[in-house]
Amino acid sequence: MHLSVIIPVKNEEKSLYLLHEELSKVLKNISDDYEILFVDDGSTDQSPQTVENLHQSNPRVKLIQFRRNFGKSAALLAGFREASGDIIFTVDADLQDDVNEIPRFLEELDKGYDLISGWKVRRRDFWTRVLASRIFNAAVRFLTDVKLHDLNCGFKCYRKEVVKDLRIYGELHRFIPILAAWRGFKVGEISVEHHPRPFGKSKFGMERILRGFFDFITVYFLTHYLKRPLHLFGGVGLGLLAMGTVVSGYFAVQWLMGIPLHLRPIMVMGWVLIVLGVQLMLMGLIGEMITHTDRDRRGVYDIKRKII
Repeated sequence: MHLSVIIPVKNEEKSLYLLHEELSKVLKNISDDYEILFVDDGSTDQSPQTVENLHQSNPRVKLIQFRRNFGKSAALLAGFREASGDIIFTVDADLQDDVNEIPRFLEELDKGYDLISGWKVRRRDFWTRVLASRIFNAAVRFLTDVKLHDLNCGFKCYRKEVVKDLRIYGELHRFIPILAAWRGFKVGEISVEHHPRPFGKSKFGMERILRGFFDFITVYFLTHYLKRPLHLFGGVGLGLLAMGTVVSGYFAVQWLMGIPLHLRPIMVMGWVLIVLGVQLMLMGLIGEMITHTDRDRRGVYDIKRKII
């Protein structure tokens, strides 16, 4: 079994030696064929140098260093493209994930799953973040067929084919299980231990909630209307066009009956609805043309160097 562990890193120099030590102990008990791939996402501390030192003592340690911060999705995407393992893990670098639970992920994967996501049942974060996360996850469960409790957990296990050709950007890394399920992969979940952060502070603030909301709209569109955008834009546009036509038709009938017309707000609203309806239908048609061209969307990141 060839294992790859991808670890996005941003200013986590204090935790990297300990994380490497714990990971190495666990992985050696599973397989002699593994790699630990650190993706440095624009760290301003000594994180890249720390990983380079780890590579000197353990050639299985690899580094991808970005020129600046491009975000966690870009870091994971770069790791997925570089990883050579049949089974791929993603682990956060802050020591809050318990890597001793890796064998449990593999046991669950052997039950026929393609992706196993961690569920931080008892989350060691500030209560506002926990509350926001639970509301977010509940909304996603309600609107999708993927009944996971914790999309925000970075501790995940994938078969290689799940992340092959995966395209993520922005905050879409949180929605990989949704995208995988949409493509037909079997997604599961296990509860995991979540430890308090021993060093530093979280890189994510409350603004992440707003970004997550917009990215969820993106994922919902990708999983429901990617191949048929006219069904979404055309449906909404047709509804607005119908309402505008009814309103304008009412005043047209009055005019034909000889009733003098005066400019009224509802009359203007009818015209606006017709214009919006036509515009949305045209947007749907343009979306159909873009879908047929289907250009590949590459991750937006720039690699400074690799130590492989």
